[in-house]
Amino acid sequence: MIVFDFDKTLIPYDSFDILLQDCQIDINYFNNELVKPLVADGWDKYLARAYCLVRESQQRKTNKIIKSKLIEVGKKLKLYDGVTAIFDCLQQRAKEHEIELEFYLISGGLVDLARSTSIAQYFKKMWGCELHYNELGEIDFLKKQMTHTEKTRYLYYLSKGIDKKNERDLIYNYQDFPTEKVRIPLSQVVYVGDGTSDIPCFTVINQYGGIAIGVYPQNRTAQEWKHRENISSSQKLSNLVSANYQEDSEMMRSLLLAIDCISAKIALRKLSLGE
Repeated sequence: MIVFDFDKTLIPYDSFDILLQDCQIDINYFNNELVKPLVADGWDKYLARAYCLVRESQQRKTNKIIKSKLIEVGKKLKLYDGVTAIFDCLQQRAKEHEIELEFYLISGGLVDLARSTSIAQYFKKMWGCELHYNELGEIDFLKKQMTHTEKTRYLYYLSKGIDKKNERDLIYNYQDFPTEKVRIPLSQVVYVGDGTSDIPCFTVINQYGGIAIGVYPQNRTAQEWKHRENISSSQKLSNLVSANYQEDSEMMRSLLLAIDCISAKIALRKLSLGE
């Protein structure tokens, strides 16, 4: 299983900012004059951004922000070089090893944007912040947020494969589940993310022996990755690579080697069980 973040991992920017631009909202004013004071007053950043976006839409007499607008913006999002081709390539490598490979997306951004991209078809499931739309299709509330630590809950959920009605309790008792009842061990999970919101996931992946791959912008170097100092020994990465997904890039070599590694783990486990 390979789990991807979205913003600045598969696309080179914050998709929320792209939505603001498309809605003719000044990004600096929105962040500094509207969102920042709320955060300073104790608001969660995700809730503050959604609240300010909803208020902006409600105050408009025309050009309300509606679901079709998010779909339209999502379809226009520019992906990093090579992203569209990686899924078939990785599936081919998994097929060569005779193992099954699933792709999931866990984003701190508005998931309706990601669901409208050309690569959405490759993901078995996509999670992120979700807006509620009223009967006219206008945004009117944030019905689901995806904070940094919330992302880890979905890693446990994917690993155990429990019913959705019980998923909220999983983070507290995952380590007590018998190995044979785990659908996909976290040791067989690859997590790919770009930074702050992914650090808790890096911790979980490391704790259970999975593979964590950090991503930095194509126009930067690994030494310039701004999250380097925030990574502790328990959050160490298997590799830190440029967000270039083209054939023969370090990113693609890392992902292919990750599949090779997981395949070897599965083969070894089967051998130990006499299969």
